[in-house]
Amino acid sequence: MCGIIGIVGSRPVAPRILEGLERLEYRGYDSAGMATVSGDGIGLRRTAGRVETLKRLVAGSPLSGQLGIGHTRWATHGKVTLCNTHPHVVGQIAVVHNGIIENFEELRRTLEPRNLRYRSQTDSEIVAHLLYLELLDDPDPERAMRSVLERLQGAFSLVIMNADQPDMLMVARRSSPLVAGFGEDEMFVGSDARALVHLTRRLVYLEDGDWAVVRRESIELHDASHRPVERAVRHSEVQDEKPDPGEFPHFMAKEIHEQPEAVTYTLHRYVEPAGGELKFPEFPFDARDVPRMSIVAAGTSYYAGMVARYWFERLARLSIDVDIASEFRYRDPVLAPGGAVLAISQSGESIDTLMALREARAGGQHVLSLVNMAESTIERESDVTLHTAAGPEYSVASTKAFTTQLVVLACLAVSWGLQRGTLEAAEASVALDALARVRAGLAGILADTGCWDECVGQLARARDIIYLGRGSNYPIALEGALKLKEITYIHAEGFGAGEMKHGPIALIEPGTPVVVVAPHDKWFDKTASNVAEARSRGARIALISDRTGIEKLAGAATWTLPLPDSHALTAPILATAHVQMLAYRTAVTLGTDVDRPKNLAKTVTVE
Repeated sequence: MCGIIGIVGSRPVAPRILEGLERLEYRGYDSAGMATVSGDGIGLRRTAGRVETLKRLVAGSPLSGQLGIGHTRWATHGKVTLCNTHPHVVGQIAVVHNGIIENFEELRRTLEPRNLRYRSQTDSEIVAHLLYLELLDDPDPERAMRSVLERLQGAFSLVIMNADQPDMLMVARRSSPLVAGFGEDEMFVGSDARALVHLTRRLVYLEDGDWAVVRRESIELHDASHRPVERAVRHSEVQDEKPDPGEFPHFMAKEIHEQPEAVTYTLHRYVEPAGGELKFPEFPFDARDVPRMSIVAAGTSYYAGMVARYWFERLARLSIDVDIASEFRYRDPVLAPGGAVLAISQSGESIDTLMALREARAGGQHVLSLVNMAESTIERESDVTLHTAAGPEYSVASTKAFTTQLVVLACLAVSWGLQRGTLEAAEASVALDALARVRAGLAGILADTGCWDECVGQLARARDIIYLGRGSNYPIALEGALKLKEITYIHAEGFGAGEMKHGPIALIEPGTPVVVVAPHDKWFDKTASNVAEARSRGARIALISDRTGIEKLAGAATWTLPLPDSHALTAPILATAHVQMLAYRTAVTLGTDVDRPKNLAKTVTVE
């Protein structure tokens, strides 16, 4: 995802901003830029390319000044072009921004009488215009900042430079992370600690809703209600080559809580926020001509493929096979002429998935891939690659990569449904609107920090745990069981709820926890019968459901984990947050190594 660095310095800042941008490259980006303030005003250097290109640009045309900001951009609004690269400058204001300004089109419409000139297609530029106009009416920068923040909707971190105030930066955070660092007569800000640890170890993490005025010798923090606040200053132990979990005790917790932002970044790679139009790269084939598609993946990515099968078959009426990648070659698959294979991999380097991809190509299939890491082997060997915008995952147990994979797959299923004539435009619009609400739904679930506590205490004492689900929520039961096994080492199994009476019910004894993923959908009544069967044999039920489902099973559920009311397409994505947090909280209770569980690696490169 995008990266930010800013310096209020006592000596030239340009070389250190470039160094910070290099440390942010791991986040993934497609353009880079920086700006400084000197006696000549704002100096701006940008490139729709790599940081190395930006370094050469600055070497040939140096920037002076002791105040500056830099940015690595991962395109969401607007293509990868120079005009869309940050920083964005309007008059004396320069802005860098991570996140999404969700109401930027509405704000643009309200400003139409001002006849503003927009130089980019980004949502970010509107912030610079708003602040510029506020300062025309009231030169007090703090009042102007408060006024602008009250008008913005979405998830963002902002760093703003004002050429008329060459000794300060203004910063703000909402959902998207931001950290400040203390130097000697200098202050620094960044999107994470990795951008700053070469400059300072004394860091303060802004909390959600915070905004601040940063000067050489101080930071003046305010909360979302504009009240002055203090935040703890921490000594960072993070190494330059290793990212920092920041305010979270584990990378897994950080990555779980990054999901609202990550799914929004990902969604806006494939759905234009202003008009709701789908945008995918050009495919070397027509989706209408594909007779069948195989999805190959391993581990958590395999479960993403299982969810996608329900979506593609329902929305695009396309027959789907889902294979564990390591087994694909060995069953000697019958591949339809003109068919396609979709390889899903977080790293893009999983050898099992790569070999399955090669088998499919040898069989004459069109090869697609869905990866989180750009320029990977799987991407290089694919005809078309779709990217998530999760950013790097450092915990072995995948979390945000999974939910962003689901978002991409849902968008692709909708797109192909439209192309194949099996989905009406009105139905597609409803589905895309539901996807746009996933960020808020995930954020609400993750904010309810106490809902897992009592259940987790029981899970931590269990010998066996069963997960149940039906339809597109069946793979979420499988994923929940996998997460628990990965990081707690407790035996857990996921089953289709209807399969329980065909064998797994024999495992239930008094006190056995059964986690049921059951939003109130067309399968709910049948799942409720399975809950009754388990309950009658002494199981303790953890019910993941919406308000209606919880009301109907209030007497049977031992613990309830609420979901917001949602569309059938998005319910599995939302339920994922609960199964992730159950696993995480249980692992913390047991004291296991959450981020580095025994015997597991992030990327499997041997068969």
